[in-house]
Amino acid sequence: HIYGTTFEVTSGGNLQPKQEVEETTTETKEAGTDNRNIVDDGKSQKLTHDDIKALKDKGIKGQEIVQQLIENSTTFRDKTEFAQDKYIKKKRRKYEAVITIVKPSTRILSTMYYAREPGKINHLRYDTLAQMLTLGNIRAGNKMIVMETCAGLVLGAVMERMGGYGSIIQMYPGGGPVRAATSCFGFPKLFFDNLHEFPLSKVDSLLSGTFSTETLPSEPEDNVLLEEESNGLTDEKQISLQEAEEESATEAAMEISQTEEQETMDINTEDVEFKENKEKENKENVREKQRKQWERRKKLIETAALLREKNADGLIVASKFHPTPLLLSLLEFVAPSRPFVVYCQYKEPLLECYTKLRERGGVINLKLSETWLRNYQVLPDRSHPKLTMSGGGGYLLSGTTVVLDKGKSDSSSLEALKMEEPSSKRCKVQDLHC
Repeated sequence: HIYGTTFEVTSGGNLQPKQEVEETTTETKEAGTDNRNIVDDGKSQKLTHDDIKALKDKGIKGQEIVQQLIENSTTFRDKTEFAQDKYIKKKRRKYEAVITIVKPSTRILSTMYYAREPGKINHLRYDTLAQMLTLGNIRAGNKMIVMETCAGLVLGAVMERMGGYGSIIQMYPGGGPVRAATSCFGFPKLFFDNLHEFPLSKVDSLLSGTFSTETLPSEPEDNVLLEEESNGLTDEKQISLQEAEEESATEAAMEISQTEEQETMDINTEDVEFKENKEKENKENVREKQRKQWERRKKLIETAALLREKNADGLIVASKFHPTPLLLSLLEFVAPSRPFVVYCQYKEPLLECYTKLRERGGVINLKLSETWLRNYQVLPDRSHPKLTMSGGGGYLLSGTTVVLDKGKSDSSSLEALKMEEPSSKRCKVQDLHC
């Protein structure tokens, strides 16, 4: 089945493609002029909950249940045409089990996460995520640095926007990156070939020049094979000695009992085969573990080399940690005249980050913003803003990097502080010194 196919959940939980049925509007033609005479006393529906449950147990489809609800409603014909349509849509949404297969995208996944599990994505609203992608100038061919703790949603959005072209360096805390939402996008393997990862715990050592990894084996598989051969020689010697002892024992006991000798030989051969198989499994596990460690260290060195170039085309930060130390350290890897965007659920950490960046220098066009979202219902003669809306979608701090002149940063900051003082206060201080 292709994307967009609609399935209907039948009895037993089976999925069947839904067949389009022409809707009969004979019942909805009779409509009232207004709803002033309708009283919501809970007695307008003749079917009880037990009756509806019995219909479900019989395996009756949701469309038929909705039709029976309409027929057993005493106030349905007195409602206006708009109210009737609203009633039918509400009942269909409740009783018709319909599933539509859609292609995953940033919009769908961000909407789903924000509606169901907003805590996992730090309450990042979908319109705020769209602003981040725009302010970060995400496009194909970029070299982006992404630091996020949003279950991989921001990373997947950046990968989707870049389309598999360029490179992405994901900075992660802890033992490894979390990409639960990234795997839901269904990206091909080509997208992950240019995805690199680097731990936050080693950023300071990389900036100070003391970054180093454990000694890498030049040919890990050969080393394992040599160990296996040496172990195999010793095992063969031990087995040969055991066989010699067994042969002498069997020759001495040949005349006593021939049946007992055969049973013991069978038991010994089974034990030897079991030990050999177990040793082979252990050696294969050790070899696989060493190979994975070697590949992980190799990728870590390659990612460190990419960061040392300090020519990233942008920086995206959306984490649960305080943004100031993260941003100040990661900006060192971004090239001049490149955008950066920082998301935080609260405004106060970004205000502190804003002041620190002003003191540090090396950035321009600093902007602290908040997106405001309001949904509208757009229907003929019924277009209006919806009553319920989101309280807040977080805050964004954006800016552009420039070349930082470390020699003039201190003097320029002092001059800026002097210029911020009122002129009358500066005159009084100068008079006192005189």
